[in-house]
Amino acid sequence: MTVYKKAKDLSDYLSDQKKKGVSAGFVPTMGALHQGHLALIRSSKNENRITVCSIFVNPTQFNNADDFRHYPVTIEKDIEALITNGCDILFLPSEKEIYPDNQAVKEYDLDGLETVLEGHFRPGHFQGVCQVVDRLLNIIMPDRLYLGQKDYQQCKVINKLIELTGKQNNISLTIEPTIREEDGLAMSSRNLRLSVEQRELAPAIFETLLFVKSNFLNRSILQVKAEAYSFLEGKGFNVDYFEIANADTLAPSTNINDPLVAVVAAYIGTIRLIDNVILN
Repeated sequence: MTVYKKAKDLSDYLSDQKKKGVSAGFVPTMGALHQGHLALIRSSKNENRITVCSIFVNPTQFNNADDFRHYPVTIEKDIEALITNGCDILFLPSEKEIYPDNQAVKEYDLDGLETVLEGHFRPGHFQGVCQVVDRLLNIIMPDRLYLGQKDYQQCKVINKLIELTGKQNNISLTIEPTIREEDGLAMSSRNLRLSVEQRELAPAIFETLLFVKSNFLNRSILQVKAEAYSFLEGKGFNVDYFEIANADTLAPSTNINDPLVAVVAAYIGTIRLIDNVILN
């Protein structure tokens, strides 16, 4: 595996490979890699000649300074995992490489996607996501981009970004299913920060999502949503939201004929976890 730290060096190399007809897949990450990330690497390996992974903890998408400061950094372990899983290139940029001084800050019209759910509780978050992903896509110019369903709203935002920037004819977006621990907890870098007691409690989030999936057709959506919220609060979670939403627009929905997704964000102590399940 080759490690690049300079955007121009990586861009020049990949541009040259593209001229030769070599396909490139890209997995953007913030490090602290787990099996969810590595599943994306393996998918890219199966479909592309070159697989690129980036590790960059993006400051512009954190609206909580503590969360940014405490985000886990495990770079040596990450590099070992990437090599083991056959990643070809690691892009490991500094903040200056991603956000050079002369780069204008863009605003992205996300068509309401940034004002609901995560966007409501984390204002500015998705603008930061778009800033970094737009920059990474311009550097790497991948044929295929791989994301995990755990960050469902982020997947929708990045799909919108690809459309906004006119890259939809050049980049194919693949969204892979959420990879879970044996007890159902969605794999996340933030899981590393859970105490033993918190880790034992965390699978209740997925348990609640499965309850909703099994019952949303048997009783009103408002009722099942209220029960899910009460169950999590009773377990000791501080729930930001538990919503049943239109899977395309992410607007709240009570129409069982809509494509529906159940989405949740809840704190265990100071650790905020998110998850989702497609309902129909």
